[in-house]
Amino acid sequence: MKANKVDLIALGPGTHMNWLLGFNPFPDERPCMLLVGQEKEVFLMPSVNAEGVREQTKIPMHCWNDEIGPEQALKDALSFTNTINAKHIALDEAMRSHFALLLLESLSNPTYEFTASTVGALRMRKGHDEYINLKENALIDDRAMLAGFAAIKEGVSEIEIGEAINSHFISEGAKPQFCIVGSGPNGAFPHHHTGDKKVKQGDAVLIDIGGRKGTFPSDMTRMSVLGEPPEGYLEIHAIVERAVQAALSAARPGVMAKDVDAAARNVITEAGYGEFFVHRTGHGLGIDIHEPPYITATSEVVLDEGMVFSIEPGIYLQGRFGVRLEEIVILRADGPEVLSELTRELNLIK
Repeated sequence: MKANKVDLIALGPGTHMNWLLGFNPFPDERPCMLLVGQEKEVFLMPSVNAEGVREQTKIPMHCWNDEIGPEQALKDALSFTNTINAKHIALDEAMRSHFALLLLESLSNPTYEFTASTVGALRMRKGHDEYINLKENALIDDRAMLAGFAAIKEGVSEIEIGEAINSHFISEGAKPQFCIVGSGPNGAFPHHHTGDKKVKQGDAVLIDIGGRKGTFPSDMTRMSVLGEPPEGYLEIHAIVERAVQAALSAARPGVMAKDVDAAARNVITEAGYGEFFVHRTGHGLGIDIHEPPYITATSEVVLDEGMVFSIEPGIYLQGRFGVRLEEIVILRADGPEVLSELTRELNLIK
């Protein structure tokens, strides 16, 4: 905060607060904020939640009730943290907008930013214990993917494949987070909603899944084909694999995120499919499945050791099929460590 001249950080119930404290007060419409000054921290707390929160933390609280409202309690909290005259503040970008407006209206026209230079910067760099949990979830994800592959047969629906995947997550004590199963032409929609379409011979099946055991989730995409691959499929799969490898080679501490995106994108563009790579190369992964750093064509975030992010180039041919291959990596001094141990080779089902 001192280095970035941030006088006050304001966080609502959500993943930033959870990362700092290990818990969240109940998130509802009642203004609730953790206010962190350079010297002290305090809660603005709805009185209805106060006793439950006191069981989890000794952080002081300024409470308010529905009859009186939060305005005076907020001013008292700002006085307590010596931030009533804060000139520059950092706002939780995921906080309810009326929380943020209430805070801004209680201060004297401060400048503000979001949390990228403070809490966000810290969250991007994962420590050893965080790595252990991420690795555990990646290996569960590997086994869930294999359960999905085993469920693929002619006439089975995308939903049924997804049910097999989610059942596996649950069997290992993980909570399913998302499950995209796109068969045939549905694979050409990057965020396809898994549906009733039944798999038929010659379908390419895109599977993008994640589960959460403990604090952190997993995220991985692999490809399968039932029977003979569609015309041109093997060429596209090989191009996407080269794009993954190019991004892995480019990802090093000190490199800008946009250069990793360019490494993957250039492979696909030079192969003649640039217009069919319709999304960023990757996103950070932590408590949130999508969080900084984002591996985009414009991101000038400088990658650093301990950052965890996806590398997931894709080519999507509408009406035919899509191919995406996704790895989660943690950046080490000598480059990225891939968390999954499952091959990216095509799972061909005869």
